[in-house]
Amino acid sequence: MSVPTTTDPVGRARDAAARESWAEAYQLLHAHDRHPSRGLTADDLSVLADAAWWSGHVDESVTARLRAHAAYLAADDHRGAGLASWWLYYEYAGLGRPAAAAGWLHRARHHLEDLPDCPEQCFLEMTAAEEASARGDHETALAATRRMTALALACGSPDLLALSRQAESRALLAAGRRTEGLALLDDAMCAVSAGELSGMVTGWLYCLALTQCMEAADFARAVEWTNAAMEWCAPPWTGRPPDEGPNATPAMTTASASASEESAAGTAPLPMTVPSGENPFRGVCRAHRVEVLDLLGAWALAEAEARQACREVPVDCLESAAAAYYAAGDVQRRQGRLEAAAVSYGHAHELGRIPQPGLALLRLAQGRADAAVAGVDLALACRSDPDHDVLGRARLLAARTEVALAVRDLPGAARAAADLDALAGAADGDVPLLRALADTALGAVALAEKRPGALLPLRRALAGWLELRVPYEAAQVRMLLAAACRDAGDEEAARLELGTARAVFERLGAVPDARRAAALIGGGSRRRLPGGLTAREAEVLRLVASGGTNKDIARALVISEHTVARHLNNIFAKLGVGSRASATAYAYAHGLV
Repeated sequence: MSVPTTTDPVGRARDAAARESWAEAYQLLHAHDRHPSRGLTADDLSVLADAAWWSGHVDESVTARLRAHAAYLAADDHRGAGLASWWLYYEYAGLGRPAAAAGWLHRARHHLEDLPDCPEQCFLEMTAAEEASARGDHETALAATRRMTALALACGSPDLLALSRQAESRALLAAGRRTEGLALLDDAMCAVSAGELSGMVTGWLYCLALTQCMEAADFARAVEWTNAAMEWCAPPWTGRPPDEGPNATPAMTTASASASEESAAGTAPLPMTVPSGENPFRGVCRAHRVEVLDLLGAWALAEAEARQACREVPVDCLESAAAAYYAAGDVQRRQGRLEAAAVSYGHAHELGRIPQPGLALLRLAQGRADAAVAGVDLALACRSDPDHDVLGRARLLAARTEVALAVRDLPGAARAAADLDALAGAADGDVPLLRALADTALGAVALAEKRPGALLPLRRALAGWLELRVPYEAAQVRMLLAAACRDAGDEEAARLELGTARAVFERLGAVPDARRAAALIGGGSRRRLPGGLTAREAEVLRLVASGGTNKDIARALVISEHTVARHLNNIFAKLGVGSRASATAYAYAHGLV
């Protein structure tokens, strides 16, 4: 016998929401709500708000949540009103309206703080922990997460318990207690992988865990959970609206379709709204995947995924679109597509991300050494606290070392490398990604200072990058190793390292690096010079890069100072630079020195 089903659209919508068939729930409640004679309860309005968010209608979600809050308040239901207030805080914060968000957080506290212990107070404790961590008060943050855990255990909610584990993990990582923090994060992710949690909390935990892993430089966990997140996000997602078939195209407005096409072409910095029926977490998780693919050397896929992520990211998660644009810029820069990289970094900046250190390294490749130094120094000054985003600070220090070496600021390079080494050494537990970055910088500085100890850190760095399966950085270290081997008189070892590096660069599409490796293999005598330089101009530029004055250069080449000045004018014009420092940076960036 068939089981009878309800014909009541609100009842059907509740059933759909219980199954997390959000597109169906949204369509049913949205249609019902359009009739003034039909009313929705506070709980039904909350379901409509959830369904609207999952279906990509963020503005409608906020409107329904405001109505739900008013209905709870009219019924003197402070727990319901408090939870609705917290969700309004969360949604307004995501939409970039901090004043409105702060107001609704104040209301949530007003509704909930004086009540007996209840599950809704978990969200207040989670927010309190985030605020305390942001101001560096780690003990207060940990105390808040433990109160949250106690509330979650008392009410027996798997969702709230997993969120409390994640919140405590985040507070521990911010306090530098890496081993404990990652263990708790693993605990929370067990519930995710076992399918024990709601869709919202599952999506939250994937996004938060991926962010934490990259900030903590835990590349192995980032790879594992990125793959799992993308499998969870993959279509088919939840149920479709009743009038859609399996081959139906998700509806989008003309404006969003146009934005999608422009974003795919790489010209529009703003992503579209998530089409109805799709998982709104997919674009955010895909943006995290781009960073992982970039490190793994899957550059073509990373760039394609970056474009796709910017089409999928919800309007309340623009920081993920910014991250995708930034990662695409890094790929384009290393492939020698400097104009495209500049556009991508510009889009990332427009969406709120400081595009460093990528932009500084782009300026270095363009011969704009002063801009490179200023950019990376300012970014380091703005991110002085190493407890938050350890990997971000490590990358800035690695770039500072590279830029300082390019402009022959050996003391500055040594300081940056030492800071990076200290950052890697201060980490709780072994962090291979930080160690590889630090050893690369230490080896590069030792090589530039002509010290005999360059080979040891460089070999450690190469082993680290190979173990992590990060090919581009490994090939860069091979280039440094080749120089160190040549300095030691081992030409055969140098050619082996250069040959391997060249093959990796060619496979990745890193054209400038591949050309540099090829030129060094051939001894540099027959290579085509960059920027249209003549052989004599290249000689002059090398002497400029070594710190020679016009008089020094004239004496070395047995020409007049007037001829040196003429050569320099030609060099500046051909390279598009305006100073000796910029010309020096160009020489180092293009392997002329």
